[in-house]
Amino acid sequence: MPVLEIDDGGFRLDGEPFRLLSGGLHYFRVHPAQWADRLRKARLMGLNTVDTYVPWNLHQPRPGEFRMDGALDLPAFLDLAAAEGLHVLLRPGPYICAEWEGGGLPSWLLAEPDMRLRSRDPRFLAAVDDYFARLLTPLRPYLATRGGPVLAVQVENEYGAYGDDTAYLAHLADSLRGCGVDVPLFTCDQPADLARGALPGVLATANFGSRSAQNLAALRAHQPQGPLLSAEFWIGWFDRWGGHHVVRDPDQAGRELDELLATGASVNFYMFHGGTNFGFTNGANDKHTYRPTVTSYDYDAPLDEAGDPTEKFTAFREVIAKYAPVPTEPAPAPSPKLALPAVPLTESAALLDCAAALGAAVESERPLTMEQLGQDFGFVLYETVLTAPGPVLLEIDQVRDRAQVFLDGQPVGVLERESHEHALAFGVPRAGSVLSLLVENQGRVNYGPGIHDRKGLPGTVLLDGAPLTGWTSRPLPLTSPAGLPFATTVTAPTGPAFHRGAFPLAAAADTFLHLDGWTKGAAWINGFALGRYWSRGPQRSLYVPAPVLRAGTNKIVVLELHAAHRARTVDFRATPDLGPTGE
Repeated sequence: MPVLEIDDGGFRLDGEPFRLLSGGLHYFRVHPAQWADRLRKARLMGLNTVDTYVPWNLHQPRPGEFRMDGALDLPAFLDLAAAEGLHVLLRPGPYICAEWEGGGLPSWLLAEPDMRLRSRDPRFLAAVDDYFARLLTPLRPYLATRGGPVLAVQVENEYGAYGDDTAYLAHLADSLRGCGVDVPLFTCDQPADLARGALPGVLATANFGSRSAQNLAALRAHQPQGPLLSAEFWIGWFDRWGGHHVVRDPDQAGRELDELLATGASVNFYMFHGGTNFGFTNGANDKHTYRPTVTSYDYDAPLDEAGDPTEKFTAFREVIAKYAPVPTEPAPAPSPKLALPAVPLTESAALLDCAAALGAAVESERPLTMEQLGQDFGFVLYETVLTAPGPVLLEIDQVRDRAQVFLDGQPVGVLERESHEHALAFGVPRAGSVLSLLVENQGRVNYGPGIHDRKGLPGTVLLDGAPLTGWTSRPLPLTSPAGLPFATTVTAPTGPAFHRGAFPLAAAADTFLHLDGWTKGAAWINGFALGRYWSRGPQRSLYVPAPVLRAGTNKIVVLELHAAHRARTVDFRATPDLGPTGE
């Protein structure tokens, strides 16, 4: 593969002028069996490059562990990109934002009570240096200087929106170079943050979604010479629970792209294909109010969540064709979809009853946070025994992020961080009643100072004004629903419960799981974690990739936290429901 060079006039590839026509495609948001399909479609739209973040928290779930296999087989993804004739922009972080859990920073960093993330805290820098060494050493053959597809590597991510410590950025750049990264480095920032987030001697790029001429002028004012690159050209947006599904008119987005390319600048679409926040991997924002991101990362992108071309695919392809050769092959057709109505879930297992099978309880005077428990995702079940009957007031300083409160297994209320709820009054029937709090991590904050987002019950818990002590904290990561004591039941158990069913298929195909009549929870098919659902919307279906299914019998498990569908059935449909597009 040719090597990218940067000079005062712009990019050069193999000595010839070069324009990056790139699009975001996160391998960790796409089933690996579908990587090749998505990469082929990137080429067919006219792209010559794809861009991907690297999620540190998945690759290094614990300090001494590192994974780069299965759904995290980044070398395999890079091989497929190269086979498709695509270059790659690699964005390893350490922080990636991406509406991803914690911005990609591993939760174990927060086990240190005074850890300062994205700073020169020696503990943070040591962890980053170790991560870079583990990640980049096996990736050296994939650098363009060694014949691989990776043209350039990003330093941090929109750092100017967070801080202004140039020495911190310089350390990261030195660490990347020390790991053998000898391709060009770049930073990316919104135009107003360029002065804070840029690093002298490293290419600065700008992130924006409109007013291209104005924003590129700001980049040129900051960086008088060299290439102009919009490293994130926002052509859609993400959704949050309780909001609406954000869309952008494809013709208007095409006009914005035309304006950008007419300047001679390079572009990286954010996103070309968004994919899915499978499992519990979605992030959240907290600008005075906590707002978790939904499971779908469709992003109103040129390829939708199922990898099908949208109107934007056609609009962008037509614009790109004005400035660069576009493949003559026709636009790809949508993938086959299957429909299967009213699948019954006849077996159930009450979560509180089988909690011991899901995690071991840890005794302590005060509730332990997820990070203290060594837990990344899922829930924690906190329990304590109340010593006297009568009316009480429970006050919780910090709910991170949603606490369902039970007394002797019966629900008495819910406290939500998003609603700024901290207190609940109820009656205790007897001495010795067990108070249980099932606390859900709804996604660690991925942007701004709120990234120091410890989960569970990190503050004080008071009962009638006095500290409540003598707790057990039971981690429930729910990495798999296997091994639960399911039993056939006529009616659903009271409170949170798992529900299981089976359905036959003659052949696998993409589909969408619809949970009309269900309230809130998560779903798995054949052990694969599809993600969260919530009746508040906007998202009302979950994407099921074809590789998750198989010919023959398939099993589905739904964790319902509140009220299951009266008939305990779910539907598989050929179309998604991402919610209304206006408020």
